[in-house]
Amino acid sequence: MADGLYIGMTGAAARAEQLDAVADNLANAQTPGFKAARTAFESFLPSGGARDKVYPAAVAAGTDMRPGGVTHTGNPLDVAMEGEAAMLAVQQPGGETAFTRAGRLSVDPQGRLLAVGHPVLDRQGRPILIPPETTPAIAADGRVLANGTEVAQVGIFRIDGPVSRLGAQLLAPGDGAKVVPVDGGKVRVGELELGNFSPLEATVQLVSTQRNYETSMQALQTYKRLDDRIVEVGRIR
Repeated sequence: MADGLYIGMTGAAARAEQLDAVADNLANAQTPGFKAARTAFESFLPSGGARDKVYPAAVAAGTDMRPGGVTHTGNPLDVAMEGEAAMLAVQQPGGETAFTRAGRLSVDPQGRLLAVGHPVLDRQGRPILIPPETTPAIAADGRVLANGTEVAQVGIFRIDGPVSRLGAQLLAPGDGAKVVPVDGGKVRVGELELGNFSPLEATVQLVSTQRNYETSMQALQTYKRLDDRIVEVGRIR
């Protein structure tokens, strides 16, 4: 019965990983710029060469890059990206570049334009600075204005290839991916893109995954009881 135990165990472990991904999606359904994780499963044969058993496993959590719903805010520093692949570039504390669809912009005391708490970069990869005692605004073509005067142009990029998540709102190119500037990129001012995973969809998946996890755990308990019975029969004999 050991093979049955291993099958149930791998199934439960795979569903546990899916539960984590779905719970994270549900928690961030209304987070601006959030991209949901989609768990991928794979079956494999045991290493002993047996062909009558197949084990399941969660092998990856891909990033769903579909755009989320858009809400109107009226804030002149809120922007929603035009196009499914367009993203803003931001500078992380270590100097690395990350990308985001979260367009809730702000200005810190040093005059840096921020998105997700990180400096927004222009097309040349430089942080955008707002002159002191001026009122910033973003134009539909990505120009950054201070009291109506252009001071910079936000960089708009896309990632060609696999994408990895750095957190709820930050993305990075995966292995072999290329970052490409988007010429003539546009933004919708006064709007925000929310997460691309609806609370209803997340709730349905959460219930379904939980039931699958419980089924795997019940299979484990059944195989354990059978093993216990075999041991008892052996002792009686």
